Amino acid sequence: MKRSRPLCALTLAPLLALPLAGCMASGTGTSRPVEGPVRLGEIAALDGPRVRPDRVIEDSRCPANVQCIHAGRMIVRATVFGGGWSKQVDLTLGTPVPVADGMLALVEATPAPFDGKAIQASAARFTFKFQGGR
Repeated sequence: MKRSRPLCALTLAPLLALPLAGCMASGTGTSRPVEGPVRLGEIAALDGPRVRPDRVIEDSRCPANVQCIHAGRMIVRATVFGGGWSKQVDLTLGTPVPVADGMLALVEATPAPFDGKAIQASAARFTFKFQGGR
């Protein structure tokens, strides 16, 4: 009987690890590119490089229910992935920047600020556009 206990423990150990493996795979970020708007940490699939918004550097956009003299701006730090390379760029909403053989832009950030309240990071969605060189 003494021999069966270590064997039993070795047999059960892999079964106990399976639920933990599922937890590790379902984190907030994803390694599979997503088409359309993405959250912080998700990778956007574009026609060219892939883009992962990492954090919001600045969000001074005018709230939707307020008339502002200055519209403000949104800047997102993102990691851009190409064929065997990656680099961080700061993207200002509506301003294309050169990346690889084209131009990359942050074209939409939702939701828009409302009544001066901060947007929770989990609610933010970002849309990117890449126009490749020819």
